[in-house]
Amino acid sequence: MSVLYIVATPIGNLEDISKRALRILSEVDLILCEDTRVTKKLLNHYQIETPVVSYHQHSKINKVEYIISLLKEGKDLALVSDAGTPGISDPGNKLISEVYKLGFKVYPVPGPSAVTAAASISGFPMDKFIFMGFPPQKKKRKKFFEEVANSSAKYPVIFYESTYRILKTLEELRAMDNELTLVVCRELTKKFETVYRGNIEEVIKEIKVGEIKGEFVVILGGKNVIK
Repeated sequence: MSVLYIVATPIGNLEDISKRALRILSEVDLILCEDTRVTKKLLNHYQIETPVVSYHQHSKINKVEYIISLLKEGKDLALVSDAGTPGISDPGNKLISEVYKLGFKVYPVPGPSAVTAAASISGFPMDKFIFMGFPPQKKKRKKFFEEVANSSAKYPVIFYESTYRILKTLEELRAMDNELTLVVCRELTKKFETVYRGNIEEVIKEIKVGEIKGEFVVILGGKNVIK
């Protein structure tokens, strides 16, 4: 029976990929990816010639039907995101749900994830934490940040943010509670990897120094004191 593999890919450093992931990507009939150009960079680096096809959040239902038809034809497929593990803040779950309904096998090929990478270096207790994906860009932002701030009093809260909104987001959180303690990770595993730690006022000041670039992972630790 055909198989859909969920393959984690590097979040930055191309060396962060398992031998199994490379083997699967070499052996499957087709790789489904958010952006074929991004995935091609990884495949070219490891001289993998498996064809790719785009599957992203704007894909129509007929793209899902096309993918299902490939499985019915007996083809093995791999799903990757631009970086990290598919199904974490990307459209992978939609496809996986449909594949399960039809009785096909779905196997994880674990590996990098920005969530766990940031959690591992936060210094906060991580036996329990809450992950909330990306904040809404417009509607329900205030409600989102109220939930983040309130939840962080009990457990660390992790969310993603882009270059363009990181300062706005942190300033909105500061307006709610200027005693919050947090860790902000920028460009994890990449050349300009930076980790900011401290109270929210300190972190905002540090981020404002120099040019703001890259993707960010934010971890709120409530009012825990960072030394």
